[in-house]
Amino acid sequence: MKTLNAIKRSIKEQINERIGKGKIVLLFGPRQSGKTTLVRTITADSGLDALWLSGDEADIRVLLSETTSTRLKALFGTKRLVIIDEAQRINNIGIALKLCADMLPETQVIATGSSAFELAEATSEPLTGRKYEYHLFPLSFGEMVAHHGLLEEKRLLEHRLVYGYYPEVVTSPGEERELLSLLAESYLYKDVFSLGLAKKPALLERIVQALALQIGSEVSYNELGQLVGADKETIERYIDLLEKCYVVFRLNSFSRNLRNELKKSRKIYFWDTGVRNAVIKNFNPLHLRQDLGGLWENFLVAERLKANHYAGRPANYWFWRTHAQQEIDYIEERDGQLSAWEFTWKTTRTPRLPKSFIDAYPDSVTGYVTANTVEDFLLGVTGSRSME
Repeated sequence: MKTLNAIKRSIKEQINERIGKGKIVLLFGPRQSGKTTLVRTITADSGLDALWLSGDEADIRVLLSETTSTRLKALFGTKRLVIIDEAQRINNIGIALKLCADMLPETQVIATGSSAFELAEATSEPLTGRKYEYHLFPLSFGEMVAHHGLLEEKRLLEHRLVYGYYPEVVTSPGEERELLSLLAESYLYKDVFSLGLAKKPALLERIVQALALQIGSEVSYNELGQLVGADKETIERYIDLLEKCYVVFRLNSFSRNLRNELKKSRKIYFWDTGVRNAVIKNFNPLHLRQDLGGLWENFLVAERLKANHYAGRPANYWFWRTHAQQEIDYIEERDGQLSAWEFTWKTTRTPRLPKSFIDAYPDSVTGYVTANTVEDFLLGVTGSRSME
């Protein structure tokens, strides 16, 4: 078994460069994504004597929830690097971090949060101009290629679609099902429940299962509500919570030129296909699956978003569909350039984009992605395999 410490995370050097710059480093991400391991390697690289504080400990929460710069100086002592883990559990953490930035600029503070909602909302205003913000997802295709090479990772592609990229899953061969079941049943929703934001755990579970069965398809909040027994507003609120704790994310429909383009539709994907498969308790190999198309689509969109984030390539992204059922799996806009891709696991012929899209957006770059060409899309800057 290879340890997680041996797998280099893509944002490690970016954060290393920020150490000692006088601003707070915020690291968001789902539970079990490797945040603590990453911060430990950054601490080792810095050579600084570090103080570790955990928001899981009651006395630390009390110390930091109502504090002053004098108390912080006494708490930190001579330490020049302070890590506040699980910071989302600390009341008024934004004020405490602001005091650190303003009154103790010689001390580098790194705060991690297993879910974005509490920490991001608590720090957004107090830390304006005082923070560097990063997001750490489960391991990525690009990180694993850097770890053991493109050939090895492409050989494992089917395995990744079934079991995903959570660090402990990747580094514990043979234990994937058990570990994913634990993740899907408890860890991913822990913050939602501990903060009292979801009053009905059974309803949340039904919503997650329904979303897992609809990957690759448009999601109607009304229809989802009828299916699980909840109103549209409740569905929207619970999906928003699931997004903020990095279980799912939305992809909205693209519409600019054509009257029959879907304008207010959305698809919902999982950040990790292994978690998605655990939710529906289906770990069948790909040749036995009826959902391969949706699974491949989910995998590629999630990995593309990770790749763009880690590479510092901000982009807009959508899917495209018309009322006549013409569709494109993924559209991306960066620096005003539209790119459109079709996804297919294996193909004997080149996929074609709908002529109506090409006519409406003649300057767009078009491409397709298969299992054989996945590296073009996930490692290249444009990721285009031309359809021309």
